[in-house]
Amino acid sequence: MTDHLRVTRDGHVATLTIDRPEKRNAMTLGMWSALPGVLAPLADDPAVRVLVVTGEGPSFCAGADITDLLRGEDPADPMADVRRHNLAAQAALRDFPKPTVAMVRGHCIGGGVELATCCDLRFADPTAVFGVTPAKVGIVYTPSSTRALLDLVGPATTKYLLYSGELLDAPTALRTGLVDQLVEAGDLEPAVRRFADVLASRSALTQRATKEVVAALTLGDDGEAVAAPRYLETIATGELAEGVRAFGERRAPRFPWPN
Repeated sequence: MTDHLRVTRDGHVATLTIDRPEKRNAMTLGMWSALPGVLAPLADDPAVRVLVVTGEGPSFCAGADITDLLRGEDPADPMADVRRHNLAAQAALRDFPKPTVAMVRGHCIGGGVELATCCDLRFADPTAVFGVTPAKVGIVYTPSSTRALLDLVGPATTKYLLYSGELLDAPTALRTGLVDQLVEAGDLEPAVRRFADVLASRSALTQRATKEVVAALTLGDDGEAVAAPRYLETIATGELAEGVRAFGERRAPRFPWPN
C-alpha cells in the first residue's frame, strides 16, 4: 500500500482502494501526488484488463483533506501544490488506457467526485451521496474538473452542484447521468465484479480504440486519425479474425491483442 492507496488483483481485474476510512477516505496531498505512480504499472501490465476504483469502508471519498488547502509555501497561492498534484492525479486516472469503473458507496464529495468522473463508468448503491463543494469554502473549481461534470450531467446540474454545494442522493445522481448503474444495497461489489468480468472478456483493442476516439471527440476532433490505425490493427493482429471465428463457432473469443 502506498500512502493510503491499496491495490489488489483478482484475475484480470485490479482494484484501487482509497484506504483512509477514519477520514472518510479524504485525499491528502501525499495521496494525490502518489496516485499517478500507483496507476502507471497497472496501465503497463497486459494482465490487467479492468480497473475498479473504490473506497475502504462506508464511504468512497469525502474529497481533498481540507487541512492541506492553505499549507502551501506561497502566500499568494497556498493551494498551488495541492492543485498541481490533484490535476496530475485526475489526468492519470482519466488517461488510464483500460476500462475504469468507480464503485461508489457513501460519501462521494469534492475530490471524490473528481475521481469518480475521471473513471469511465460509475456504479453506486443507495447509500451514495454526491456533492461538489467549492462554493462552501471559496474555491474556484478548475476547468478540467468542471468539464468532466459538464460532459456527464449538462450545464444546469453542473451549475446546481457548483453554485450550491448541495448533495445529490443516488437516485438523483442516476437520473442526471452522474451515475450509470444504481445497484441494490449489498449487491454493489458483486455487480461491479460481474460487469468487470464482462469487460475483461471483450476485445481490449476495441476498448482502447473506443477510449481514444471518445477522448478525441470530446476535444472537438473528428477522431479519424485515432480510429484509422486502430482499425488496421484489428486486422494485422488477428483480433477481428478471432472475433469472427469465435462467433461462428459459438465459443468465447480468445482475443490476441495486446499479447
